[in-house]
Amino acid sequence: MLRAGDKAPDFELSDQNGEPVRLSAQLEKGPVVLFFYPAALSPGCTREACHFRDIVAEFTDRGAAILGISADKVDKQKRFDDTHNLGYPLLSDAGGAVARDFGITRPIPLVPAKRATFVIGADRTILAAVHSETNMNVHADKALAALPK
Repeated sequence: MLRAGDKAPDFELSDQNGEPVRLSAQLEKGPVVLFFYPAALSPGCTREACHFRDIVAEFTDRGAAILGISADKVDKQKRFDDTHNLGYPLLSDAGGAVARDFGITRPIPLVPAKRATFVIGADRTILAAVHSETNMNVHADKALAALPK
């Protein structure tokens, strides 16, 4: 599992609109908060994603972009965004390659990735890593606290 101080692997995945999103291109604009969630539209993941949505202005004020990521396909990510008006990119890691690269896969295939959040600096250094399977709000709160004011 990647930790603070490690380098985040670069990747490119499709967002909920089928558009490619590359981590390194996002980092050219500022830090990125990358949060992995097990399943779009599930109760816990909805709480987590909506908490990020509700404080997105605070992330924007610090120059950070939010990227959500799960193994769900593009069409389910689109439904998740449309249903909850999330307003930030939701990436489809359908094969689980990015979750593997970040070291957060589960041994069971039904829910391929653990719930984890990474705050990533412009040089791809991980500034903070948040791991909690049960406290949905801690991810956005701790990620925000890790960003410089």
